[in-house]
Amino acid sequence: QENERLRTQALKKAKEEKEENLKKESELLRARRELDALRKKHQKLSKKLLKYSLFKRYLEDVVENSQFRDIDDIISYYKALLRTRKDLLQSQWWHRQLMEQGKGLQQQLEAEKEAEMLQCRNDLVQLKESFDRAQSDIQQWEDRWAQVQDRQARKAVELRSLTMAIHGLFH
Repeated sequence: QENERLRTQALKKAKEEKEENLKKESELLRARRELDALRKKHQKLSKKLLKYSLFKRYLEDVVENSQFRDIDDIISYYKALLRTRKDLLQSQWWHRQLMEQGKGLQQQLEAEKEAEMLQCRNDLVQLKESFDRAQSDIQQWEDRWAQVQDRQARKAVELRSLTMAIHGLFH
């Protein structure tokens, strides 16, 4: 019985150790995967760091040979240039918008002026026609006036003749 109990305990302990070993192996596998991922990340960051260190050396050389005191000044200047560029692009966009709007208004104004000129031409044609009719009417009235003056002159001559004849009879 004692042996059975010891054997059961030994089996139980072996089972627990096996489970513990499986757990540890699983954790070890997970840790290895994490380690691989971290190594890959480290390699990427190392490459980036190399690029940045080259850039940093370049900036340091620029700082030595320029009016800027340190890299932060260059970065600030760069950011100011970016803001200025953005403002310039926005200004150009507004300028284009205003130009397009101005072109639209110019076309509208030209169309209105063209319509106004067409109306003036039509009015001028009508006025010329009225002027031609008026000149024709003037000619007719002048002819009638001449006829009236001729008749009046004849009547005046007849009247004088009659007046003289009447005077000649009474004298």
